[in-house]
Amino acid sequence: MNGAESLLRTAAAAGLEVCFANPGTTEMPLVVALDAAPQLRAVLGLFEGVCTGAADGYGRMAGRPALTLLHCGPGFANGIANLHNARRARTPVVNLIGDHATWHAAADAPLASDIESLARPVSGWLRRASSGSRLASDGAHAIRAACTPPGQVASLIVPHDIQWCDAAQAAEPLAPPEAPRCDGTAIAAAVTALRAEGRAALLLGGAALADVGLRAAGRIARATRCTLIHDTFVARLERGSGLPRVERLPYFPEQARELLGGFQRLILVGARDPVAFFGYRDQPSRLAPPTLAVLELASAESDGVAALEALAEDLGAREAWADEDPGKRPDRPSGALSVGSLGQALAALQGEGAIVVDEAATSGIAYHAHARHAPRHTVLGLTGGAIGQGLPCAVGAAIACPQRKVIALQADGGAMYTLQSLWTAAREGLDIVAVICANRAYRILQVELARAGVSAPGPKAAALTALDSPALDWVALARGMGLPGVRTETADAFAAALERALAEPGPVLIEAVL
Repeated sequence: MNGAESLLRTAAAAGLEVCFANPGTTEMPLVVALDAAPQLRAVLGLFEGVCTGAADGYGRMAGRPALTLLHCGPGFANGIANLHNARRARTPVVNLIGDHATWHAAADAPLASDIESLARPVSGWLRRASSGSRLASDGAHAIRAACTPPGQVASLIVPHDIQWCDAAQAAEPLAPPEAPRCDGTAIAAAVTALRAEGRAALLLGGAALADVGLRAAGRIARATRCTLIHDTFVARLERGSGLPRVERLPYFPEQARELLGGFQRLILVGARDPVAFFGYRDQPSRLAPPTLAVLELASAESDGVAALEALAEDLGAREAWADEDPGKRPDRPSGALSVGSLGQALAALQGEGAIVVDEAATSGIAYHAHARHAPRHTVLGLTGGAIGQGLPCAVGAAIACPQRKVIALQADGGAMYTLQSLWTAAREGLDIVAVICANRAYRILQVELARAGVSAPGPKAAALTALDSPALDWVALARGMGLPGVRTETADAFAAALERALAEPGPVLIEAVL
């Protein structure tokens, strides 16, 4: 057995099931060793950002890491943007990064680079393997690190010669530590805050947005009349009929400050004190007004679900959550296709248990409002703001949950960053409906220009925010990647195409011209 075989057998023994790979020459022993670990599914991505984004989507849905297999520093660098998103989502990911043989490093060959400096900003754990006999142990520690609550990116650099060196055996899995529980002082402070005069809100993030956490938060809200809010961009949010209503913290800082200004106390559960996505002239970074008292019940690293359940118990909110406002899902729209009718159609037609990967930017705003009373579903958001996350994240989610329909609600500009995801979806036969919101612009940049007081941008500024010269042909792009596509220009046509796509297995692309 060589080092590569021992490493991959260690990963399989720890319960890992998928390796998203874009390998090169320095990873050949690992590529060969994949056949010695039949439990590991090997998935090829034609760009490293597809591999890292897919590992992010897989980890969010599976609750355990996938492997990525990446080629030296430049290959890893191609995947950094989606590892940034994974880091912000606190997703468990294990990167295996090949490098030149140790004795070849002094030659300064063309692909030589400082991989540690590239990996450190997006990695919670980082190590360079130095021995084939210890490579399996290095792998076990990387997996343990990735699984340390609430999850993190672990990167293991594996030189070429370390992979082919002799190794004795695979390493035993290492159990990760448990998430720490919040103390009684924090719970008592939250009880006092919720019982005091004035309005209070819980800002939820992380595991608090899972089913159990939401139901506990719903009991607290029913008992104290507090408001439930979630982060603007969520790693994973359970939504739909039967779950408590949770307001989304607005993206634009003026709107967020207006919402938060209506409360006297804000209790953080798995979320941080909110800040603006960008710094704007003459505006503070912090979104909470000075009059708002902010308390932390549970940090992102601690057990937020246990904290909510303990808080509900201390408040006497023991009765099981039941939705008192089941509402009605929206009707199927007709007429013009707009941001509003697109969101309405999706909320009207999506099935029970859908996974919606939302990188629609400005085109997805209406969907969030309409989907409140849709059947139960899961939303995966753009946690780090690095676009090009949606399509690969959908690939990973579909592999993690093959029994569930995945809907990639995707802006056209962001989709072009990782277009190769469509090829992987076709090759693997994944059950994904890619809805491309084709407004043929970087609309958010146009909005920001207007917010900056530029009502009539000059020709260069206008050209840098437009995608219409030439317009992208998404049906042709889909066909070129091996999956069927259809263009829709009315709400009726979009709803009909979506209904067909949801009823049939396999990947399909719908271009929604807005």
